[in-house]
Amino acid sequence: MDIRVGLIGLGEVAQLMHLPLLADDRRYRIEAVMDVAPSLVEHIGERYGVPRRYLNAEDLLADANLDAVFILTPDHIHGRLLAQAMDADKHVFIEKPVCLTADELTPLLPRAEAYRKTIFVGYMRRFSRPFLELKKRMPSVDSVLHARVRDIICEGPFFIRQTHNVFYPKDVPQTIIDEGRVETERLLRSVMGTEASREQLRAYQVLTGLSSHSFSAMRELLGAPKGVHAARQHRGEAISVLFDYGRFTAVYEALIHNVARFDAGIDIMTDRQQYRVNYDTPYIRNLPSRLEIIDSTDTETRTETFGPSYEDPFRIELDAFHDCVANGAAAKTTLKDSVADLELFAKVGKAFVR
Repeated sequence: MDIRVGLIGLGEVAQLMHLPLLADDRRYRIEAVMDVAPSLVEHIGERYGVPRRYLNAEDLLADANLDAVFILTPDHIHGRLLAQAMDADKHVFIEKPVCLTADELTPLLPRAEAYRKTIFVGYMRRFSRPFLELKKRMPSVDSVLHARVRDIICEGPFFIRQTHNVFYPKDVPQTIIDEGRVETERLLRSVMGTEASREQLRAYQVLTGLSSHSFSAMRELLGAPKGVHAARQHRGEAISVLFDYGRFTAVYEALIHNVARFDAGIDIMTDRQQYRVNYDTPYIRNLPSRLEIIDSTDTETRTETFGPSYEDPFRIELDAFHDCVANGAAAKTTLKDSVADLELFAKVGKAFVR
């Protein structure tokens, strides 16, 4: 089955990941694109030979020739666009975070439960081959002694400048930029409170963006934590969290800095095993990832490695989305699943301001 898709939002993520993968996949046809910057719409339209080009999301959603839409816009308008996509009866792929707050998303859950088409949230790390292998081999949660989850990264521009030509438009209307900043701050403060500092607001935003991958993956492997023992942030982009799992503690650490590496992954320790999955920067396609399992007895230690796997998790994600749309498979990354992340972000964020 060919899926006719339209993309709403044509920024970095769309240009670096979604557009090239969709264009290379014969199961998908890019039929329409939309952005608020006219030059960007024309650039992408010409580059990918897209027949229909829009400057308004409502016009794209009204396009009867589309089966599915990809919502790839700034986070503060995700909720509104998701509701409109459901009104238009489209299959929906929406990049994480679905929204910035649980209050935006919770009213949509009853509709989503009854919705007869796919709503698929783009948590691409949960589709990498090493992660899927780790899930198969996971020990009983009762046997876990400790877990460590981390995102120690350099931001994308360092990698993008050396590997890609991204088109950055200069004709985004200033009113849209200004309205976006105001709405984003309103949503962040609705969770963090009116007295939250700029650094605290930035830390919450890091949770919804970077950390959403790790929180979501942690929950899939270990279930939801019982609570948050402690959380601290420094300068908005250094975060430490202790999650209470009852019999053990999961430590989360995030740091955005300018050392050019990407150290992201999950470690799970039992008495005799250590499971480690790693991720590299998504801004360079097809970098390898691995699962390493160390198994010790009283007299010897064995290390087993799954990988390296060079398969792009964004492409595996497209496999899963196609299976949902074409064959009616159930999505694992759902709106209900995303609410659990948003509730966890709020708990951690509120711990920053205590």
